[in-house]
Amino acid sequence: MTHIVALLGACAVVAGVLLGEWRGPSSARALLVFGLLALLLGLLSRHIRMPLVLCALVCFGAGSMQRALDGLEHSALTEHVEHSAHGAITGELVDDPEVFHYSARVRVRVGTAVIEHHEVRVDRVVLVRASGDVAMRLGVLDAGDRVTLAGGFEPLAGWDRRERWRHAVAVLRADDLVGFEPPRAATWKVANALRRRVVAGLAFLPETERALASSYLLGDDRAIPPETLGQFRAAGMTHLLVVSGSNVAFALALFGPLLRRMGIRSRFVAGIGILVMFGTMTRWEPSVLRAVVMSGLVMVAMLVGRPTGGVRVLAIAVTAIVLADPFLVHSIAFQLSCAATGGIAILARPIAHALPGPRWTREAVGATLGAEIGVAPVLVAVFGTVPLASIPANVLAAPPVGIVTVGGLAAGVAGGLLGSWLPEVAALLPVPVGLALRYERAVAAIAARVPLDVDGTQTVIIAVLVGLVVAWWRARRLRIDAPHATRR
Repeated sequence: MTHIVALLGACAVVAGVLLGEWRGPSSARALLVFGLLALLLGLLSRHIRMPLVLCALVCFGAGSMQRALDGLEHSALTEHVEHSAHGAITGELVDDPEVFHYSARVRVRVGTAVIEHHEVRVDRVVLVRASGDVAMRLGVLDAGDRVTLAGGFEPLAGWDRRERWRHAVAVLRADDLVGFEPPRAATWKVANALRRRVVAGLAFLPETERALASSYLLGDDRAIPPETLGQFRAAGMTHLLVVSGSNVAFALALFGPLLRRMGIRSRFVAGIGILVMFGTMTRWEPSVLRAVVMSGLVMVAMLVGRPTGGVRVLAIAVTAIVLADPFLVHSIAFQLSCAATGGIAILARPIAHALPGPRWTREAVGATLGAEIGVAPVLVAVFGTVPLASIPANVLAAPPVGIVTVGGLAAGVAGGLLGSWLPEVAALLPVPVGLALRYERAVAAIAARVPLDVDGTQTVIIAVLVGLVVAWWRARRLRIDAPHATRR
């Protein structure tokens, strides 16, 4: 019952966010006050608690979205962007620069800007576009580095308007990189150092496998050849190229022997530290954010001695994340991550029990089918079709994922440390990872040649059939268990 309440709460927040987007930018003070009053009354009331709490969550979701939109529309740069002013910004790179031949783009959280000889406090994200020498110099920097850039401000237009949902308020056409310095925060320093060690340890792999390993481990798919990327997309295996919950689980498993030697409180602190460091290494992609928050909630539940189920944890995580950043409802990666996790949590076990065969095969197929059914509505809404070959492809691709993630992190860090002194040993460490990735490439290449895509209607039919199978299995289990319960 508690997981149903949590799901209703998450749905109420998402509905509120969509309502807030429809209402448009506003400070939403009255709405937030009304939501707070509804929440207090709900906590004090016993008979109408649920309706009042859900009403409060709708208000909070709407208010969060309206305030976020208001921040985009009314920032310290708004007037200067409208007049295409020229100025200089100083801020921190939000992510790693994307370099395309002789151009580059990156988001920068601007602290201050100097425009027409006046210093302006900004505290907003700006999409920086550069070309030529500035792009080449910008491209070697990392997320967290601090930069000072000069250029002209422009409004977000065309394809760049999508960056609104990543909190960008304007475009800066940079014509000069005035200066840069390393990150000031210790978290960025350690995370970037570990990231460089992993990349250095993977340098002994062939070019394509090295690019795939960086994507599997760090979510960095910039170096993957377009042909290989297309094969993974056609095979429905692109989720392997982003860092998600399985990567977080494998990262925690890597430190498992150390964590098990600690007391429960020390284990909690160390676990949270690992999650924060891993999230920073992978640049807090939406799927990573969802996985880290869920893992943190599980750790909190274990600390207070109240274990909780996967569906409830997912619902609470979605509620918290969307309230903190309502723009994530427009992130396809976030939608797919939540849908896949929900599908696995709700459907994987019933489907696995309904299938014949060995346990490991049933569990792999159950998890794959659950995830595919979960993401099907999102894929149909965004892309129009679902690749049917993704089901056998993901079942076949699942076994080596642990080798790539756990082995890749371990081999990458160790290889990065040993590369200068024992290059022969460092070159041998990632060999299993390279073989596993070559196998994944082969699966993607074969599955991509299977021209089996289903549209929305066909997806609904398949989902209904799977639902009937699950319902039949549950009814059968109830008939089998009933006589045993009667004898007791």
